[in-house]
Amino acid sequence: MTDYPIPPYPEQQQPIPGRTDAMDPRPDHGEDSYVGSGLLDGRAAIVTGGDSGIGRAVALAFAREGADVLIAYLDEQDDAEETRRLVEDAGRRAVLVPGDLSDPDHARAVVAKAAEAFGRIDVLVNNAAHQQTFEALEDISDGEWQRTFATNIHAMFYLAKAAVAHMREGSSIINTTSINADKPKQTLLAYATTKGAIHNFTAGLAQMLAERKIRVNAVAPGPVWTPLIPSTMPADQVKSFGQETPLGRAAQPAELAPAYVYLASDRASYVTGATIPVTGGTPFL
Repeated sequence: MTDYPIPPYPEQQQPIPGRTDAMDPRPDHGEDSYVGSGLLDGRAAIVTGGDSGIGRAVALAFAREGADVLIAYLDEQDDAEETRRLVEDAGRRAVLVPGDLSDPDHARAVVAKAAEAFGRIDVLVNNAAHQQTFEALEDISDGEWQRTFATNIHAMFYLAKAAVAHMREGSSIINTTSINADKPKQTLLAYATTKGAIHNFTAGLAQMLAERKIRVNAVAPGPVWTPLIPSTMPADQVKSFGQETPLGRAAQPAELAPAYVYLASDRASYVTGATIPVTGGTPFL
């Protein structure tokens, strides 16, 4: 709790979607700390937004727990290659698939690629997201609103619908929602609205898939130090990012990964329709 950087961070900005190597301080994904214990031995997972941030930390943790991982990402090839290296260094298979998940055909192709490569799909982590900061309603274009919904919630529907055809009893879908689902930040109106939709989508889908014995849950992060932050927020907000939490700092991606591992594993066999908040002490729902 006390080893990670505390704001103020250096002022910094990047073009969307941001790069890990350009961040100061560099995020911790668990490279030197996460130790697996076989919780996901022999399983196959899809992790969207798996090139960096939470997605990279989850892919690394899954691999060290024994899972092969398909890493779906937009276009940040260097970050994706680093995630591939981490997965392969853990002795597991990594498959990289770039592209825009808001395209339903591409989302279905991602699932088909995982099924072809691994012969099974045990875990789907819907983590990819888009956000932008706007001070006024009039600043949000129709295209920006539509892009945010297409990336953050529509893609989850496309992916889940395709993946369940390849899932056996005991499989798991894990969606990344946000503290914004409960406490929306006004400058993230479109993003926060989609995160509320994800929370509801998770609860409803869990009930729909319960008869098939497929569990559906969510993780609700608070502020997390990922490339999305310096690439979508003003530099002054980046400098103080996470300062408002009771713990006084942003989370590192490594601190999120154990929640996803738990929900993917048999240890969560009676957990479905739930959301695990990882918020640094900020109350959630």
